[in-house]
Amino acid sequence: MNLRKMVSAALIACICISGCNILQQETEDKSALLSPVTRDIQEGIEVHIDEQSRLGEGCFRLSFEGKELKLKLVRVHTEYLATLEPGVHFACVDLACPDGNVYDVDFFLYGDPGEMVVTETTVHKINGKPLYVWKQRKDETWHRVEVDAAAPELLGVIAGRDEFEFIYRTILPEIGDFASLWLPLPTSDAFQTINVMTITAPVRYEILHESEYGNRILFMKLGPEHSGRYVTMRFQVQRLEKGVYDAESSDVKKYLQPESLVPNEQTFWKLANSIIAGKTGDLVRARAFYDYIIDNFRYAKYGQGWGHGDAVYACNTRSGNCSDFHAFFIALCRAVGIPARFAVGAAIASERDEGGIDGYHCWVEFYTEGKWWPVDISEANKCSVLAGYFFGHHPANRIEFSRGRDLKPDPRPVSGSINILAYPVLEIGGKPAHAKVVFAFRRNSPPKM
Repeated sequence: MNLRKMVSAALIACICISGCNILQQETEDKSALLSPVTRDIQEGIEVHIDEQSRLGEGCFRLSFEGKELKLKLVRVHTEYLATLEPGVHFACVDLACPDGNVYDVDFFLYGDPGEMVVTETTVHKINGKPLYVWKQRKDETWHRVEVDAAAPELLGVIAGRDEFEFIYRTILPEIGDFASLWLPLPTSDAFQTINVMTITAPVRYEILHESEYGNRILFMKLGPEHSGRYVTMRFQVQRLEKGVYDAESSDVKKYLQPESLVPNEQTFWKLANSIIAGKTGDLVRARAFYDYIIDNFRYAKYGQGWGHGDAVYACNTRSGNCSDFHAFFIALCRAVGIPARFAVGAAIASERDEGGIDGYHCWVEFYTEGKWWPVDISEANKCSVLAGYFFGHHPANRIEFSRGRDLKPDPRPVSGSINILAYPVLEIGGKPAHAKVVFAFRRNSPPKM
């Protein structure tokens, strides 16, 4: 099987096995999380990286653009593990340099379980920025396309509208005491219509209404007998592309107020004013902040402190994930009197029509002259050719879970307000605990590419 056909199969089959099984099964079977074949691929690539790291004096050594990278394993993307044909497998892995740069590396493997050998290694992305994308020919083979020449659909953007089934599954850990669980329950608005198909839980649940931002939250109390059980929510989603739109309320002053991880500090005021020196009008100023972050920040999910939506962390490190990028943007906007607000959900793949989703995604909007402007800086940072699009648009292929920060449902966690409601918020014995979550989707009608 040649590389093009292998990639063809990979792009069709690069579905998290848990996602497939969640879509196909209602049974709460732990084997739904990862199939034996997928576990074998994961084990095979981890063994390969471990062996090569021992040979490389503690680092996975990879030649790239005339230099030798010394890398450490960050994670295997289980949502992209796939068997392409008997004995031929695909894996995607994040590896990081000591300087914090993260390389998304594609591996092709050959062999049976326990005997897999890596046959090809290719760097696909650097800090989330793709070096190329794949496009399918009429003969069903695939070829590489330079990012600058790629259509938006190949870069993750579906315009107009999208429609899909979305599955949010929580896997409960060992529970040794009384426990409480809070989950986001998406709501309908002018840009998305949510139809709750099923909610399967081991206990009765309550739907909380958070009044500050209008969120709905699924709440339940659990005990030791619920250890290892699942909570599965299935939604039918119709989503519209979001452009600049009229403000639905004149109450925008609350979006100037500080939050626990987006404080009102002199540092932000000084930096914001230095960025917008000589610029007039909030639209021009917001664009200046947007461009500043794209030019000066690195998308990196590596090390300590990232992923909390911490504006101070982002300011100090000039790096982080989508939550950190957007917390910093909000802090700059508010520092000069531009209302800005936060939302979180998941981005739905545009290049495939079902499968697993690699975690949450968040975005922001800022307000000026009676309108809200959608912004997605981390996606623009990954792909510069879309920088113009993401200042004023959110694509149709996403779902919004919740809005706002520092959420205060009733009842609320013992630990205090909820920083970001995307993943499960679980407390066991009144103390924060971790619950695994799996996202999956199936598109109702394929996007035109």
